[in-house]
Amino acid sequence: MHIRPRRNRKSEVIRQLVMETTLSKNDLIFPLFMVQGDNIKQEISSMPGIFRFSPDQLLAEIQQCVDLGIKTFCLFPAFNEKQKDKYATISYDEDNFYLKTIRQIKKDIPGACIMTDVAMDPYSADGHDGLVENGEILNDETLEILGKMSLAQARAGADILGPSDMMDGRVGYIREMLDDEGFTKVSIMSYTAKYASAFYGPFRDALDSAPKSGDKKTYQMDPANVREALLEAELDEMEGADILMVKPALSYLDVISELSQASHLPIAAYNVSGEYAMIKAAHQNGWIDGEKAMLEVLLSIKRAGARVILSYFAKEYASLNP
Repeated sequence: MHIRPRRNRKSEVIRQLVMETTLSKNDLIFPLFMVQGDNIKQEISSMPGIFRFSPDQLLAEIQQCVDLGIKTFCLFPAFNEKQKDKYATISYDEDNFYLKTIRQIKKDIPGACIMTDVAMDPYSADGHDGLVENGEILNDETLEILGKMSLAQARAGADILGPSDMMDGRVGYIREMLDDEGFTKVSIMSYTAKYASAFYGPFRDALDSAPKSGDKKTYQMDPANVREALLEAELDEMEGADILMVKPALSYLDVISELSQASHLPIAAYNVSGEYAMIKAAHQNGWIDGEKAMLEVLLSIKRAGARVILSYFAKEYASLNP
C-alpha cells in the first residue's frame, strides 16, 4: 500500500502537525447568571458547577475567569416577579441591578468584554420574549421595547448586544437606534437561528423565565428547518448584525456549517444548558468521561464552523488549558 493514512496518526507530534481544527480560550464566551442581593453564590441543581451570583460575587467570578484567560461574558439577570410587568419596563430602568452591575464591571475590570441579552422574558410578567396581547406575541410593538432595552444596555457600557427574541426586523431597529444615539461601536451578535428546543430547560430553571402560558414556537424556529436559517442569516446581515448565532449547538451542527459557508460574518454557536447538563449528569453517573466529552463537544462545534462558542464549560476548559 502506497497510501497509508495512519502515518499521519502515528504520534502525538504528527497528529498535532496535521490537526485541522484547533480550539482555544479565545473562542469562548462564558454565560453567567445574576441575582439581586449580596454575598450570594447559589449552585443551579440542574447545572452542576454553574451558579447564580449576586453582583459582588459576580465581579469576583469575572476577575477569576479573566485571570484564567476567559475575557468575554454573556450576562443573564433574574428579576423578582414583583418587578416584572407586561411591558418589561424594569429592563430599561437605569437603576436596575443588571445595568448597575454592567457599569461596575466596566469600571473595575475594564479588560472584560460584556455581552448582554436583549429580550423581554427576564422582565416580562408573561415570560415571553415579546409583548403578549390576547395570547399573541406582537412583533412590531415589541421592537420599541427592545430598542429602549438596547439603548439602556449600551449606555451602561455593554460591548456586545445579543438580541435573543427572534422578532422580525429587530436587528435593523436596534442598529438604527444605536447609531442615532452615537453607539456606532456597540456590536450586535444576533440570535439568528434560535430554535424552539427542548434543551433550554436548565436555563429556565436558573432564571425562572419559562412562559406563563403557551410556547415560543411562533417566534423561535422549527427544528425541522435549515433553509429558513439561511433566510434569517441574510436578513440579519443586511440589517447590521456583526456576528450570527445558532442556538442550540449540538443538534444543529449542520446549521452552523451551512451558515459558515453562506455568510462572511463570524458564526457563533450557543452550547446550551441542556447540552451541558447531559454531559454533567452522565459523568456523575460514571457513564462517560465528562472532561473528554466536553473537549469533544467543543471541538465539534468549532469544526462545524463556529468561530465563537458560548458555553458553560468555558471556565472549566480554561482551567484545564492554562
